[in-house]
Amino acid sequence: MIKRVSGKGQVVLPSRIRRKLGLKAGDSLGATVEGQHIVLTQDPVTGLPVLTAGPKAPKLTSAEVREILSDFP
Repeated sequence: MIKRVSGKGQVVLPSRIRRKLGLKAGDSLGATVEGQHIVLTQDPVTGLPVLTAGPKAPKLTSAEVREILSDFP
């Protein structure tokens, strides 16, 4: 499957790949270079889909998150 890079540097991901990974317009991807390969990940840190709490979730400070997570092993 050969794709071309547009003048803006854009590449279209085939729909079957987007469906398989559950990607939708506006999703963020991380990009790294490994040898001669470009590797795209759904989350640039873990390679896993990013979880969101939703639009009505309360905002937490970093200190609040650390306090909540301090109870976990």
